[in-house]
Amino acid sequence: MTDLLIKLCIRNKEDVNNEEVREKYGLLSSITGIIVNILLSAFKIVIGILANSMSIISDGLNNVTDAGSSVITMIGFKISGKEVDNDHPWGHGRMEYITAFIVDILIILVGVELFKSSIEKIIHPELPAVSNITIILLIVAVLVKLWLFVFYRKIAKLINSSAIKANSYDSISDSVSTLVVLGATIVARFSGVSIDGFASLFVSAFILFTGFKALKEIVDILLGGKPDEEFINAIIEFTKGYPMISGIHDIMVHDYGPGRKIVSFHVEVPDNCDICKAHDVIDGLEQDLYKEFKCITTIHMDPIVVNDEKVNNMRKTVEKLVSDIDEQYSIHDFRMTDGGSRVNLIFDLVVPRDGNIDKAALENEIKRRIHEIDSRYYAVVKVEFSFV
Repeated sequence: MTDLLIKLCIRNKEDVNNEEVREKYGLLSSITGIIVNILLSAFKIVIGILANSMSIISDGLNNVTDAGSSVITMIGFKISGKEVDNDHPWGHGRMEYITAFIVDILIILVGVELFKSSIEKIIHPELPAVSNITIILLIVAVLVKLWLFVFYRKIAKLINSSAIKANSYDSISDSVSTLVVLGATIVARFSGVSIDGFASLFVSAFILFTGFKALKEIVDILLGGKPDEEFINAIIEFTKGYPMISGIHDIMVHDYGPGRKIVSFHVEVPDNCDICKAHDVIDGLEQDLYKEFKCITTIHMDPIVVNDEKVNNMRKTVEKLVSDIDEQYSIHDFRMTDGGSRVNLIFDLVVPRDGNIDKAALENEIKRRIHEIDSRYYAVVKVEFSFV
């Protein structure tokens, strides 16, 4: 069904990096979500009123907010697809993240309201009037929501959309919610015991959990979270095929929306290379990165000694030394200045951000260990955190 809708509604469906195609995917997911959720909402509310079931009515009201979420997503896609202007030189792509944030807030608000009404239903329980038709209709509702989850999930992966991913979270939470309501309905139908309030309470708790989980993901993106590890590794591997480049470091990624990444990093090149040729290589690399990853890249060039055996051996010694302290540590921009009685070993030490590291103490420890290798050796260390 999902593939059929995509085939009927979207031309050039494989060209997901095209802004117009991407916007059509967003429009398709939003309109489908609006239609399905409005129908489900009306369907459940009528059943809930007829059956006198608070949990079914609550589940139906939840679908109303889902339809509203789809409207917000559609608006977000429309705005995010706008061209760059003087006030927004990087475009409007982050609007998609903002709409996902709004959807997640709506999910949480629905969860809070359902939680309050569930407590009322537990304190004042009523046995719902349930028929076999009610049970069958709820089973259909579960299956429809499961399909909508699969539909959202597929499109979210195709176009890498946080907003549609948020809608998929909402859909799976609805499926579980309706499944719980169905269980309570079956219990009431065949045992005459009302657990309607407790079922509604479980539904609200699950909605709140899903909402906060999705909200954390989108807030991390808006705050500037850690970039995708797969993307970073792909960048590193891509640069290995270029001449003169010995290594890269200090990678930074700024996310201005899907397809709008700004990347910068340093490359190490031989200190005796032709600087004009090195510039041509780096310029070509920047252009190739845009073609391959759709990211705008700025590259800084660091000249290092690569053909001096003494420097190379000393670099390996220092690399092992810092690795012995912690395998996650690494060095770059290694240089040696030999003044006869004093040899400076100059380098940057990269450490992970998630550790409680005393930078001054670590720097002194490395200086001590290097000085023990040879009394003429003095380390000039800059301890810095990784951005990836």
